[in-house]
Amino acid sequence: GSKTTVLVTGGSGLVGSAIQKVYREEAGFDEGEEWVFLTSKDGDLRDPAAVRLLFEKHKPTHIIHLAAMVGGLFKNMKYKVEFWRDNVAMNDNILSLSKEYKVKKVVSCLSTCIFPDKTSYPIDETMIHDGPPHASNEGYAYAKRMVDMQNRAYHEEYGCNFTSVIPTNVFGPHDNFSIDDGHVLPGLMHKVYLARQKGEPLSVWGSGTPLRQFIFSEDLARLFVWVMRSYDSVHPIILSVGEEDEVDIKTAALTVAKAMGHEGQVVFDTTKSDGQHKKTASNRKLRELHPTFKFTPFEQAIGVTTKWFDENYAIARK
Repeated sequence: GSKTTVLVTGGSGLVGSAIQKVYREEAGFDEGEEWVFLTSKDGDLRDPAAVRLLFEKHKPTHIIHLAAMVGGLFKNMKYKVEFWRDNVAMNDNILSLSKEYKVKKVVSCLSTCIFPDKTSYPIDETMIHDGPPHASNEGYAYAKRMVDMQNRAYHEEYGCNFTSVIPTNVFGPHDNFSIDDGHVLPGLMHKVYLARQKGEPLSVWGSGTPLRQFIFSEDLARLFVWVMRSYDSVHPIILSVGEEDEVDIKTAALTVAKAMGHEGQVVFDTTKSDGQHKKTASNRKLRELHPTFKFTPFEQAIGVTTKWFDENYAIARK
């Protein structure tokens, strides 16, 4: 039949949860569509037989592939083999079965950490393969880069419509708020929570000067739906706020502290390293193709996220 079934892998993670929320709250999802949000409990995507069962059961016409093995710096450095093998297996199963089952479109999620370590800025979509990624996460980065190669190969050889998106630093409800192995913003939120509880100063790692482009998960969710419906190239597209909307870590920390009502002092621990000063990505392609898209203001998005974290501290990943 002509029924549309959209299968979302990684459906309970940061981005998957946001797509679920947008799906529930916003019109623009057609009546004739069924959306299925998978979690790891539904099947091991590294196992071809398990993935085949999911395709048999749901008969997807479209796939948003978010599932991945992810982790912070420490985990990435320690488990390069597993980051490579697990991600390659998942991606290969999804794409090969999508070809076999004649899925109309697959949108896979890449990451800005796949970009070359030594590069000029701003980075754009044409530069992905121009040099090696940072050595610390090369298992993960190369596994994600290979999705782009596969998308082009499947298109050239079999006419498949497989594409990918590259979001910048995503944040929002349902994130991993681990201080040691999480990302900058959720880690800061957890630190503020504890500092506020103990009445202590907030200690931020590094000088506070590095710049990052942050994208709110609900904005990214809306853009994923737009890509699935309207973006017709196999080549990747960067989903990010503009270069002019880069935020330094100090501003990010103060915004989080203010949103969470932390009145105490904020100190910057310069004995800790800063990491890369900037990783600026260009969103020109997005702006040209979707000029009307409005991003949620940073403070407002931080407010939504910190409120969720405060209310769901007990169950939040941390």
